[in-house]
Amino acid sequence: MIDPVLASRFQFALTTIVHIIFPVMSMGLAPFLIYFTWKDIRGGDPVYEQLRRFWTKIFAISFVVGTVTGIVLEFEFGTNFAAFSTTAGELFGGPLAVEGMMAFMLEATFLGIFVFGRERVSDRLYMVSSLAVGVGTWLSAVWILIANSWMQMPRGYELVAEDGQEVVHLVDPVAAYLTPRFGYMYVHMQNAAVESVALFMAGVSAYYVYRHHVWGHQTENIAFWQKTLKIALVALLITAPLQVLQGDLYARHVYETQPQKFAAMEAVWDTEAYVPEYIFAIPTDLSQFTDPRAKELFGIGIPGGASWLASGGDATAEIRGLNTFDTEAPPVAVVFWSFRAMVGMGFWFILLAFWGGYRWYTGELFEDGLLHKALMASGLLGIAAVELGWVVTEVGRQPWVIQGVLKTSEGVSPGLTGTEAMVTLAGFVGVYAGILALYTYVVARVIREGPPSVPGPRPRAERDTGPAEVPGDD
Repeated sequence: MIDPVLASRFQFALTTIVHIIFPVMSMGLAPFLIYFTWKDIRGGDPVYEQLRRFWTKIFAISFVVGTVTGIVLEFEFGTNFAAFSTTAGELFGGPLAVEGMMAFMLEATFLGIFVFGRERVSDRLYMVSSLAVGVGTWLSAVWILIANSWMQMPRGYELVAEDGQEVVHLVDPVAAYLTPRFGYMYVHMQNAAVESVALFMAGVSAYYVYRHHVWGHQTENIAFWQKTLKIALVALLITAPLQVLQGDLYARHVYETQPQKFAAMEAVWDTEAYVPEYIFAIPTDLSQFTDPRAKELFGIGIPGGASWLASGGDATAEIRGLNTFDTEAPPVAVVFWSFRAMVGMGFWFILLAFWGGYRWYTGELFEDGLLHKALMASGLLGIAAVELGWVVTEVGRQPWVIQGVLKTSEGVSPGLTGTEAMVTLAGFVGVYAGILALYTYVVARVIREGPPSVPGPRPRAERDTGPAEVPGDD
């Protein structure tokens, strides 16, 4: 029978991997929708109304499914990780509760106005609703990442004995909720969300642009797809380089605060200097897939790059090896290869962004079929990179669920059996596969239907004050 600890970890990993797709879509779409709303209210090009209405559909679908799958995660803290909840509940429960009361309620309250109220409220109120929905979406990430960053770098607490068990007692809320890790995680996550949505928008629009300009098929609303592609490329040109630059600072912070995780990211077993940073690596032996060691791999990398990254500029700096830590190493193969894939994708996104920007500059953006194919193939890679980033973050922290305080094996519900854990795991596999399939089908259908037709511009007086009477309000 499978170990309940392992089954619980698999279950939480599965539910998190599926759930994160939907917040990424909603958080990434939020700034685009605010911009589309602002341009639509200002009047002029009707394509912005199409952009707002089309992408609002996908935002609303993502919000609903994300809400359903996110609630499950909070229940799992009680069903599968009750010991963790008992130990850290005083500190961990606060951010989750505030996320629900502040961020989720703000977003949910104004979402109805934003989705259904364009013709029923004034321009000012409608603009406020778009801002409130966007701010609520990003505030949700604030409180979730406050909780997670504390698990990575606990501060502002003390351990006290209650009923014979050590529990976390909050003594400094500011230190606990605003750890040095939070800023790195928040910027990295939110920028990744916008970048992922930009890639998705670019991939979808590139398909229709390719059909129209390269294949020669008449495509309805081609101006909509051309505008979408340009807006997505602007976002990529900003977010792709920023993600790599900020990721460099983030990795340095990880080295300083979680050296065991950093050693796993670079597959350094013995303390070494002048460690290379492999952007691309190939094992010379099949066993190295499951047991990678940096010095034994063949790859394309930067000599001394990992040392330079860790130290902030010294290519000869030492990196502490995994063999020197008292606790067991995390699953190095998972962390190492996930980190390589994530970093590789990050540089590929930069290449795509500047490739597209150059073609736009030369006036060949809509005729470059190879670029269109590359964008189509990369449409979902942003979300894949986010998934890999969370694998590095969470698997790299093992064996700790709270770094240096509580091990994962000690945080699992004490009465949970292997049979119970396996039954629920199997159930979640089926249910979440169905949810993901349904979400994919609905979003694909929205994309196939294309943007909605839009009426002519409303009179200025009506845009400023809202309609005096709405048919059917009686």
